[in-house]
Amino acid sequence: MIAQQRDLKALFHELSGRLHAVLQFDFLGMVLHDPDRGTMRLHILETHQPMEHKGPEEMPVVNSPSGWVFENQLPFVTQDSAKDPRYPEFMQKMQASGVHSGAILPLTSAHHRLGTLVFGRFVPQGISESEIQFMKRVAAQVAVAVDNAMNFEAAEAYQKQLAHERDRLQVLLDINNLLVSTRDPAAVFKGIVSSLKPVLQHDYTSLALLDAASGLLKIHALDLPESVPIPKGEFTVPLEGSPAGQCFASSHVLITRGKEIDRYRLDVMRYFREQGVQAICCVPLITHGRTFGTINLASRNPNAFPAEDVELIQQVAAQVAIALENALAFKEIDALKDKLAVEKLYLEEEIRSEFNFEEIIGESPALRRTLTQVELAAPAGTTVLIQGETGTGKEIIARAIHNFSPRRERTFVKVNCAAIPAGLLESELFGHERGAFTGALTQKIGRFEFADRGTLFLDEIGDLPLELQPKLLRVLQEQEFERLGGNRTQRVDVRVVAATNSDLAQLVAERKFRSDLYYRLNVFPIFVPPLRERREDVPLLVRYFVQTFSRRQNKTVEYVPADVMDALVNYSWPGNVRELENLIERAVLLSSGKELRVPLGELKPSAIPAAPAGVFDLSLNPPAPAPGANPSAPIATLEDAERQHILRALRQTQWRIAGPRGAALLLGMKRTTLQARIRKLGIKRPV
Repeated sequence: MIAQQRDLKALFHELSGRLHAVLQFDFLGMVLHDPDRGTMRLHILETHQPMEHKGPEEMPVVNSPSGWVFENQLPFVTQDSAKDPRYPEFMQKMQASGVHSGAILPLTSAHHRLGTLVFGRFVPQGISESEIQFMKRVAAQVAVAVDNAMNFEAAEAYQKQLAHERDRLQVLLDINNLLVSTRDPAAVFKGIVSSLKPVLQHDYTSLALLDAASGLLKIHALDLPESVPIPKGEFTVPLEGSPAGQCFASSHVLITRGKEIDRYRLDVMRYFREQGVQAICCVPLITHGRTFGTINLASRNPNAFPAEDVELIQQVAAQVAIALENALAFKEIDALKDKLAVEKLYLEEEIRSEFNFEEIIGESPALRRTLTQVELAAPAGTTVLIQGETGTGKEIIARAIHNFSPRRERTFVKVNCAAIPAGLLESELFGHERGAFTGALTQKIGRFEFADRGTLFLDEIGDLPLELQPKLLRVLQEQEFERLGGNRTQRVDVRVVAATNSDLAQLVAERKFRSDLYYRLNVFPIFVPPLRERREDVPLLVRYFVQTFSRRQNKTVEYVPADVMDALVNYSWPGNVRELENLIERAVLLSSGKELRVPLGELKPSAIPAAPAGVFDLSLNPPAPAPGANPSAPIATLEDAERQHILRALRQTQWRIAGPRGAALLLGMKRTTLQARIRKLGIKRPV
């Protein structure tokens, strides 16, 4: 029975009923030692006859028989309380309770001294030695049960404490997860309230932030019980004469209760008092040593907000302060984005006026470097190799080279080497004589002859068949060729501009492209950056395409929502400018009003981040830039950093590329890949 009990009262009730069958007693009690207070306390009382008991009785360890038994671990026996001279006060209490004889046994387990076990009799009958020995055995068994029960109670209390701490830590975790996932102050506040209510009982919550313009604390959010009417109007709180203002000024927690609240003579305080508020707790929001607001809680319970609750609120306030500061900063940034969107219209005109490239839209440093190379290459007659991904606008760059060259008055002829079958490409480039092959009914002039004294643009040069590459090399070197099926040499004066989205150096290494032709084409390489490396150009391109297609389709699209523009800017654009152009054309067609409706579902979901509401103005009359502003100032790019990193590795290896001591091994890349990057970045070994 002892082993099955975890409750002390139930244990003594069972003991009393069973012990009466083998032992005569009228009173059974247990006195436990309280180490914190240094006293002995009567916790349990069982009587054979009903007697009045007013609860646990406390007695000192010194000058009490239970204390003596506890310290000496020996039984204390009195055969007649009326005649026993020891402990007179205790004997008088025994007589007043009708107890004439009794025995007190030490209650001690193998690990602890717990207290004493008390037996008493209402009749003047002595207690024999055999009965005392039996009581000792009972006390030894009861001590084990009491020790187990006390340990069980302590474990339960500890588990409750752990659960309490877990709930509070969960609050901090939930609030932290909320803060990192939203920038909206209203959503932040709502999440704080829902997280705090289960673990911290309160009725009202508010968020007060300093309004720099008025010098007042403005209540930005207010949470009330469902039964309480929401006050009309906007609450503002002065720094003087208000709990939140006093907390803000001192940067310390402020708790005010009961009638103390009435000394704040404000409408908002009277409102709360009318709703039965009895306690208010204000905690400052501090970040970087600066207080910018308070979080305020109110309760109808006058004993609300004990020290442990205040500590939790302070921890929450520390998290909220950082999140709110960031949210307010992002809000200010978003407000400036629309203004910057309008100002960027000026950049578009500036780029055009500076470089005079009517067909090229952009202001990014990467594009500016490309246009600078175009300006250098255009006046000369050298062969140019334009490299870049598909859809980046290589043909437009080639046309710009032609338009800024002395040949601009002559023909610009273009050939897509990948679009023409290999069997017809030779005839397309060099022409053919009548009867040169089946179907050649008339003489045909080739593209090289059409481009005489002009520019020939060979797009996708990497797809040129190997058998045609020697003939192209001859034209580049000697400026002469024979038509297919003819024997007369044709001389021309053609400037060749080639373009490719392939790695020609890799094709040379794989013997899919002639090295001598590659070196002849690669006289002046120009790299066109992909759109993902010039994201700042996306808004300019969007505005340009919207205006172009709006005029073409008789539409009146005038602005793009800010979240749509952000999605377009952050999309990776594998198809580059061509993909963007096609998407905007389709979007303008789908738009029925002044707002551009872009089918964002066609973009990758992971590339479309959430953005605050707003618009990007597409007005054709941009405002002038702020005085002293330099919106086109160049900044360092990833390409510059890559160039410097490769140069450092080359210098360290004394410009050795391959081998165990080469730069390729040092940089962790293939030799051919490093060579391609060196050519792309225009790195030259110093003489």
